[in-house]
Amino acid sequence: MKNFIFISPNFPENYWNFCRELKNNGVNVLGIGDCPYDKLTDNLKGSVNEYYYVTNLENYDEVYRAVAFFAFKYGEIDFLESNNEYWLERDAYLRTAFNIKTGFKKTDVKKIKFKSQMKKYYQKAGVKTARYYVVKTLQGCLKFIEEVGYPVIVKPDNGVGAADTRKIKNEKDLNEFFETKHDVSYIMEEYIAGEVVTYDAIINSKGEPIFETGNVTPNSLMDVVNDGGNCLFYILNEPYPDVREVGRNTVKAFNVKSRFVHFEFFRLTKDQHIGNKGEVVALEVNMRPSGGISPDMMNYANSTNVYKIWADMITYDSTLVATGEKYYCAFAGRRDNKEFVYSEQDIRDKYPENIKQVGRVPEALSNTMGNILYIASFKTKKQMEEFYSDVLQVK
Repeated sequence: MKNFIFISPNFPENYWNFCRELKNNGVNVLGIGDCPYDKLTDNLKGSVNEYYYVTNLENYDEVYRAVAFFAFKYGEIDFLESNNEYWLERDAYLRTAFNIKTGFKKTDVKKIKFKSQMKKYYQKAGVKTARYYVVKTLQGCLKFIEEVGYPVIVKPDNGVGAADTRKIKNEKDLNEFFETKHDVSYIMEEYIAGEVVTYDAIINSKGEPIFETGNVTPNSLMDVVNDGGNCLFYILNEPYPDVREVGRNTVKAFNVKSRFVHFEFFRLTKDQHIGNKGEVVALEVNMRPSGGISPDMMNYANSTNVYKIWADMITYDSTLVATGEKYYCAFAGRRDNKEFVYSEQDIRDKYPENIKQVGRVPEALSNTMGNILYIASFKTKKQMEEFYSDVLQVK
């Protein structure tokens, strides 16, 4: 029996499904989390063989002791994963400390977490990358801007999502950035006019995809976060062929094995220095599933079960789970501070066959995804666009 340690199985809330499918496959599922056992959902309690409560997942020593306890009790640990961007670095350090043979190790952290380091691997995959400068001095930034022009984008080199990502349009913005920036390393990049498209896949131990899909984010998540806008993105009914090609090449360049991945690209919306309109260029890699509710959306779009496909990859290195009828699956995230033309009941009444989920976004994700989520699936893109217009229309 394989021993699998799942870090933070209680967040996001839907991640208990990964544990359930592993356990159903006969894997010994061992959870480590900062939620007391009696406050776990019944679904999660039934999906792990044992759970170790730590008071603070940020405390490496406490989590280390939890892993050591499981290793002592059950023997060699075969996998340790969180499937969560926030803990990827921690996962790698723990794998190294306990000589867990699967997954990225401490020496891999820079290439999978630092945006400046990702570029060389994207280039190895034959994917163009934006010009950049690792921020050191104001003069260095000005010299870089002299080369690429305003606006520029600046963000933490090792960051999660769109947190602290800023568009700098002039020298006033630049001075304000230096006055307010945190004590972390930042990367400055030329601005790229593009729509975010992704390659999402479950990769086996040979580096081969056993499931592939993709999503599109028409609006910049940076703008959603900074301007408090509504969030929207959708899972495609079929991956774009050119994105699939660059995604597979990126898998090889990063030597990805036995993982769920979410690779982000820009599709250029106009001709610019980096390439021509319609071309696909690099944004960043994420060595985990697309966040939050996205796995459920992949299921709705592909009439499948990605939790089971992922668990099969861990257990058998392949899957017999098929995909079925294809849909566009739309996510719309409303903000609490906005008044909308149509109420929740109006939307439910208009789209009774399409609505899959309505609910509150967890507080930790609301900055990016809004406060109230609406998820629905559609056979055509036109139907989906009408849904977006209705859900996000403000008074």
